[in-house]
Amino acid sequence: MEVSFIIPHIESLIFAADRPLSKIELCDLLNTALAFLEERATLEQVEAAIEAIIEKYAADFYPFEVRETGGGYQFLTKKTYYKTVAQIQGDKFLKRLSTAALETLAIIAYKQPITKAEMESIRGVNCDYSVQKLLEKELIVISGRNEKLPGQPLLYATSRNFMDYFGLNSADELPRIKEIMPSELVAPTSLIDFQPQQEEGGEEVEG
Repeated sequence: MEVSFIIPHIESLIFAADRPLSKIELCDLLNTALAFLEERATLEQVEAAIEAIIEKYAADFYPFEVRETGGGYQFLTKKTYYKTVAQIQGDKFLKRLSTAALETLAIIAYKQPITKAEMESIRGVNCDYSVQKLLEKELIVISGRNEKLPGQPLLYATSRNFMDYFGLNSADELPRIKEIMPSELVAPTSLIDFQPQQEEGGEEVEG
């Protein structure tokens, strides 16, 4: 199957999807759509088509591009046009997470999988509200239970939406903690005799 033939099909799939599509997903969707053909598209051909599409939209002529983010490929507006697009998207683009939620999210991102008690040990305050808000925004997920601790507490980890939201493909792309924090602040914490304080006001304020 010629790569030039599958390029518009791959392009239309990425354009129509409401989430990033991986190479394997694109290959499966393409072959399902072209099931009437005897020849099947290979993963290598799909990869070549994606590279051609990325190169096409890298031109200054286009205000958007195809980027690898959140474990797949997606059409995104180029950074140059952020303020222009934000005018019609309103709160969807401008709404920010509170400081408390960001702190909790950062802890989960770097320490995952992690229990709520461990988050509270690091932050020094109760994290119930922050965790609930992050779950509602689908930036974190419950990934299981820690069977080694009493009561088998829930474990939390970042979600695929988190990767997409921050333009990451894996946790390996997060900045190293030592690059952004003093080394003395990275030392492990102890849960012994820890009593978390209630988050001020019992809630977070959206920025």
